[in-house]
Amino acid sequence: MDNSFNTMNAFDTEDSIDLKQELRRYLRYWPWFVFTVMLLLIGAYLYLRYAPRIFETYAKVKILDESEGLELPTSAFIFKRSNINLENEKEILTSYLIMNRVVRELNLNTSFYEEGTIQTSQIETLPFTFKQIIEPDSITKTISYKINVKANGLEIIDVDTEEVFSFSEHSTLNSDTNLPFEISLRSEASEKDIIGKTFLINFKSIKNVALGLKAKIGVEAIGEQSDLLKLVITGESKELSEKILNTLMDEFNRDGIYDRQLVSKRTLDFIDERFVFLEQELDSIEVNRQDFKQSNNIVDIIADAELGLEQRAQSDEELFRIEHQLTLSDLLENALKNNTESDLLPANIGIENSSINVLITDYNSAVINRDRYLSSGGANNPIVQKAVTQVENLKANLNRSLETYSNQLEASRQQLSSRNRRFSGTVSQIPEKEKLLRAINRQQKIKESLYLLLLQKREEAAINLAITEPSIKVVEYALTGGNPISPKSNIIYAGALLGGLLIPFGILYLMFMLDTKLHGKDDITKVSSKIPVIGEIPFKKNKEDVVFDDPDSRSALAESFRILSSNVDYILPVKDDHKAKVIYCTSTIKGEGKTYVSINLSLALSSINKKVLLIGADLRNPQIHTHIKQDKHNPGLSNYLHDGNFNWRDGLRKGFDKHPNHDILLSGDIPPNPAHLLTNGRFTKLIEEAKDEYDYIIVDTAPTILVTDTLLISQLADATIYLVRADYTEKNLLKYSVDLSETGKLKNVAYVVNSVGASKSYGYGYNYGYNYGYGNNV
Repeated sequence: MDNSFNTMNAFDTEDSIDLKQELRRYLRYWPWFVFTVMLLLIGAYLYLRYAPRIFETYAKVKILDESEGLELPTSAFIFKRSNINLENEKEILTSYLIMNRVVRELNLNTSFYEEGTIQTSQIETLPFTFKQIIEPDSITKTISYKINVKANGLEIIDVDTEEVFSFSEHSTLNSDTNLPFEISLRSEASEKDIIGKTFLINFKSIKNVALGLKAKIGVEAIGEQSDLLKLVITGESKELSEKILNTLMDEFNRDGIYDRQLVSKRTLDFIDERFVFLEQELDSIEVNRQDFKQSNNIVDIIADAELGLEQRAQSDEELFRIEHQLTLSDLLENALKNNTESDLLPANIGIENSSINVLITDYNSAVINRDRYLSSGGANNPIVQKAVTQVENLKANLNRSLETYSNQLEASRQQLSSRNRRFSGTVSQIPEKEKLLRAINRQQKIKESLYLLLLQKREEAAINLAITEPSIKVVEYALTGGNPISPKSNIIYAGALLGGLLIPFGILYLMFMLDTKLHGKDDITKVSSKIPVIGEIPFKKNKEDVVFDDPDSRSALAESFRILSSNVDYILPVKDDHKAKVIYCTSTIKGEGKTYVSINLSLALSSINKKVLLIGADLRNPQIHTHIKQDKHNPGLSNYLHDGNFNWRDGLRKGFDKHPNHDILLSGDIPPNPAHLLTNGRFTKLIEEAKDEYDYIIVDTAPTILVTDTLLISQLADATIYLVRADYTEKNLLKYSVDLSETGKLKNVAYVVNSVGASKSYGYGYNYGYNYGYGNNV
């Protein structure tokens, strides 16, 4: 339990230290963050200063249910709707047909702008009296004109052709030009206020403007169970936006009223057409009756016998009703066959069959829906095709119903005719002339009753046409908020502040992510936690190669090597033979500072009164002689390994006067076969002899990844200091050193990080702590 608890605490501590280090790594670049934030805030201010102000204008309407209107209760001519489909109404509101009418009503294809120093703003009207000469339908592409107002007149420039028109006064009325408009300064406008200003006039095609307006206006339902719609538009000009919405509502209302008046108008037209034929038939019957009476000298006819007359009267009444229905049925059949203009039929004209009356009402409703969908959609629209199919089906059903009804009436009439023949015996006394006269009177009565019925229906249709209710109720006319919806200063400034932090953070994050160099001990522990890091040598600009030239030096570098010398003792095995401890200094590649660390580590050990021997075992690229200003070809290790008569003690050098206990054995001449020399047994003999005379033996060896020299003699070491250099060594090279340690090719390996803090982004610093209590800094 204790071990696991300690492990968890260690992990928590490591995570917190990593977080602080990451934070410190970014905060090293705080000037970048400050500069970017200030730059973006200034940009945000300039944007808010000159960006156009966009305002939102809205209006609210209620879609009225036509089934609750003011139509006469007996009327069935007006198309009624029991339920409101807000989706359909939204589509109609934003249809191209309605938008086209709005554009034409407000002349929106002509727009005006005022050109400023930085931005150009749209305005509702010019400070001139404007008259458009060009026809709106003739405009097929955008045409632009620039008006420069000068003290002595106007200068109008065609933007496309760059043609210039000059006028000596602030008016174009008295000039003969081919401009598509005429302007003159308004009487209430001041010339001083507009001199030096520039205005733009743009002419666009009605189709493009209507499509743009269609995309610009939003319509949404207010609540799920509500019949209210909210219309929204955004723009720079409050007045223009409010005009657009108010005009849109007016056009939509007129369109709805017109749709509901179509059936009434069609009914009136149908009845007027039938009046012409009925008047002709009535006149013909009257003339025939007059001629019949005159030719037969008939003034009055004595009533038939009471019983026979009564029976015949009842039969005639029934026959009259049936013939009346047959006539109405024939009229509807002819109207159904010959009607090609709008396909609408008169409803409720006296047909006693309820199913036929219902079919007529459904048929008229389907025709209205089809025409409405055709006006806002193409013929290939699935909704339009469905509406057309519904009309055709209802028409076929109505035709069959009328045919069936006529057949039923004809059968009934034949039955009544047969019964009338049975009654002929009871009225045999009535002269044939009376019979003919009665037939004429019956025809006259049928035509008169039909005429009166149509006249009544005509009055009802006229009344319903006059009292057609609006299709919408305006709940709120167009209103514009006082504050613009764009640009929003809070969001812009917040975005600039956030961008000022994220942009440098992102750049730094990419830099750090793409950085493959090792920077400190944390990078080593991430790869291998088993191999200890016993020292970190700080980076110093203009540092000297030899830190311990003065044994009493108290600089940060000197203290780091003293710490390293102390830590080395902790990894060295404990021996009772009192012989020297052999410490190898090696690295993966050239340039990581193994010679620099070898010299200063040996001097740090020597400064505590220890006898130290520094051996230059890098026979291929020796560097120790450069630090002590000795000749490269002085006899040294290679001479000893090659010449059996050469005593290694003869090659010892005293490189530092203030370190009497410090000896150096240089590498000597560069041999052609270093690996062979190091394995001939003499190097082992050298180490064994030197152990008896020194306390520490520091061996500067060759890089491990380049040659095998170090690995050949690695078993002689008590500890191996493996050098890595911050901002120089690749992180992936650490795996190679870990592999050497785990496979036993190098003994008792410990890392030393050189040049720590060379990159400020990683937060390493040694300007505190080392100088505590000394009072100086070398």
